[in-house]
Amino acid sequence: MVKEAQLLKLADKLGGIFWAQEKLLAVAESCTGGLLAAILTEIPGSSLWFDRGFVTYSNQAKSEMLGVDPNLIAEYGAVSSETALAMVAGAIRQSRADYAVAITGIAGPGGGTDHKPVGTVYIAWQARHAQGYWELQHFTGDRHSVRMQTVNRALEYLVAQLVGKSAQ
Repeated sequence: MVKEAQLLKLADKLGGIFWAQEKLLAVAESCTGGLLAAILTEIPGSSLWFDRGFVTYSNQAKSEMLGVDPNLIAEYGAVSSETALAMVAGAIRQSRADYAVAITGIAGPGGGTDHKPVGTVYIAWQARHAQGYWELQHFTGDRHSVRMQTVNRALEYLVAQLVGKSAQ
């Protein structure tokens, strides 16, 4: 079970890396509903490295705020790698951020299907002027647990990527 203290520790570490590298972060969230942005802004001084967050819970919001093509959502679904990549690209485009993360999924308890059960989450990351990357996760547990695991994974990935870049 992911605890808030664990998320705050990761967010603090991430903030230190972003601050040291003088980089900015933006997030685009659907199923986490702003939880990632909330964890990031719990860190004192986060305004120095956290640019903005987009909570795009509806498909219309994804299109209006991030420029996700409604036809892409119609073809692949809001919970898909294609939508996650379009969301993260939109977060970069609509911000001053050097890096962005996007999250779309099914936190439950309803909304799942045989093809995309509850706990299905796509997380995408992108650096400005670079190709986006995504991964598919199948988290277990209740709605709160799925959301906490999603935020944890997003933070872990960013920390791992940026620690690698700072060591180069």
